[in-house]
Amino acid sequence: MMNAKIFGLGLLACALFAFGCTPLATPKADPKVTKDDHHDDDHEHGAGPNGGTVIEFGRFHAEFTVDHDKKQATVYMLDSKVKNPVTISSDKLQLIIKNPMFQVELKPMPMDGEPKGRSSRYVGTHDNLGKVQEFEGTLTGLVDGKPYSGDFKEEAHEHDDHKNEKK
Repeated sequence: MMNAKIFGLGLLACALFAFGCTPLATPKADPKVTKDDHHDDDHEHGAGPNGGTVIEFGRFHAEFTVDHDKKQATVYMLDSKVKNPVTISSDKLQLIIKNPMFQVELKPMPMDGEPKGRSSRYVGTHDNLGKVQEFEGTLTGLVDGKPYSGDFKEEAHEHDDHKNEKK
């Protein structure tokens, strides 16, 4: 059983290495989305609407946030303009964190009023999220049946004050 898990993690690491941060499959063009709504990978977003780190995630954006006291990560799915929540159909997303290397399975936690089977918010816990640090890693998952992957790296902000937080 343990060998199967290690083998699976090895396959996932190889896939991430081979495909990088681009989506593994390109979704069909959405006729309702204009060219100006699409984004390119050569620009900065700043903090997301929830104060987190923005991730390029196919035609979507995602926002990574951490509550160190709860040892909890939350990822919010956002539109191409990084302003509004977007619901997706996915039973889970996966965070793969570097240094120290660990994984967090994120489960859907729909916001009020979101349709059944869709969510714009995904939440998971892990003891390592209790450590105050800038996290770096990859978000992966099947969105509406298509595989996506996006890298992220938290950056310290001027307003961040980790001096008074638990270590």
